[in-house]
Amino acid sequence: MEEQPLKHTLNKRLENISWGAFLILIGGLWLIPDRWIPEGAWLIAAGVTMLGLNLARKLNGIRMSGFTFFLGTIALFSGIADILAINLPLMPILLILVGASILLKPYFEKNTAAEEDMNEEE
Repeated sequence: MEEQPLKHTLNKRLENISWGAFLILIGGLWLIPDRWIPEGAWLIAAGVTMLGLNLARKLNGIRMSGFTFFLGTIALFSGIADILAINLPLMPILLILVGASILLKPYFEKNTAAEEDMNEEE
């Protein structure tokens, strides 16, 4: 029972670290002249920050956020596409990903519930 408040506290700490890192990265990028930084660099920084937060959650046994994972993935791929001068059709991609997440959500919730039941039995 005591493990939940510890995970909640750790999750809050990880979120605060991620927000701090994100703001420092974006502020730092804005200080550098545009000609030195590729157009999508801030998107890559944002994506890596959000995906890093979810990785830290996963490694610490905390449930990942589907929302920040989704946004981080979109930001990362958008930034890479900007740097490579690839024009991604973002709206169709977003619609496909939202639809896929709706379809897959019951599968992931079922597995998460089964894992929690197994942990409670131990």
